[in-house]
Amino acid sequence: MSEKQNMLESRPYNAADPELLQERNRARELLKKLNFTSPQDAALRAQLQKELLPNAAEDLHIEYPFFCDYGAQIYTGKNVFINFNCTILDCAQVEIGDNTLIGPNVQIYTATHPLQPQKRLEGLESAQKVRIGKNVWLGGGCIILPGVWVGDNAVVAAGAVVTRDVAPNTVVAGSPAKIIRRFLG
Repeated sequence: MSEKQNMLESRPYNAADPELLQERNRARELLKKLNFTSPQDAALRAQLQKELLPNAAEDLHIEYPFFCDYGAQIYTGKNVFINFNCTILDCAQVEIGDNTLIGPNVQIYTATHPLQPQKRLEGLESAQKVRIGKNVWLGGGCIILPGVWVGDNAVVAAGAVVTRDVAPNTVVAGSPAKIIRRFLG
């Protein structure tokens, strides 16, 4: 199996693999163009955004700057808004449901490293899928860690660090994030 296949199937992989380096460099070139394209040049922005994020809905709205590893593993539903300075490390699939609002400085991570120092020294890492449900609000500066699922209608408070799944129709806050409120969807 290739390192890319290992990465996409949540098995340990070497991120320094030439194919993965090439794909990350391609994304960085597109991000450089996107992040410095005039807001007045909507057609160019739309073209570059589609090239970077081929699995995003047509109506995805991003306030730039925006950062990601690959772009191709980011899947968005309709009517998603991503505010300034969002970082998505999409070594594994990141699903973002319809009508989701992502605040400024939000970070979504799929990449993770082994706990054993020897394995880290070998350059191995792995990635775990992240799923953000429909009608979710991720408050500014929150961090979503690898493998987390955020349920439909949930709210993640600003600055929260989400280390485990978030139930639908809840508000979570803190570090690590804990439920502070439940409500009817």
